[in-house]
Amino acid sequence: MNTGSNEPGEVAVAANGANVGGEGEAPQEQGLGSRAPEFVKARRVLHLSWQVGVFVIGLAVVVAGIIMLPLPGPGWIVIFGGMAIWATEFVWAQLVLRWTKRKVTEATARALDPKVRRRNIVLTSIGLVIIGVLMGIYVWKFGFEMPWNIKDQ
Repeated sequence: MNTGSNEPGEVAVAANGANVGGEGEAPQEQGLGSRAPEFVKARRVLHLSWQVGVFVIGLAVVVAGIIMLPLPGPGWIVIFGGMAIWATEFVWAQLVLRWTKRKVTEATARALDPKVRRRNIVLTSIGLVIIGVLMGIYVWKFGFEMPWNIKDQ
């Protein structure tokens, strides 16, 4: 089973705890599958109800995060929280979270690279200089008037 990872030691584990694609190594993370209590998993109707409830709650959290993207609020964090809720029950969400965690870790490592940091500092400095020049031109031409208060000249 492809978990989307390029890590050689990662092994997918079925819900019953058996290794799916490894050479006998211990899994690095908790296995894939439902994390519902055993008494819930033992009864098919109860487990299906549990999954529907987890899906609805996760969906509500993800929708709230999507609403927060253009509005004030931690939109992406809430969306990932909803994905984490789904990951307690659904393998596809667990795989998406693993992929996301790996990509965030890789991006963090790239961002901490000294060459990339230097480039980012230079680009930010150039951007700030350009913004400062534009603001200076605006103040020189119009003074400290707001754009909507400027009369036609």
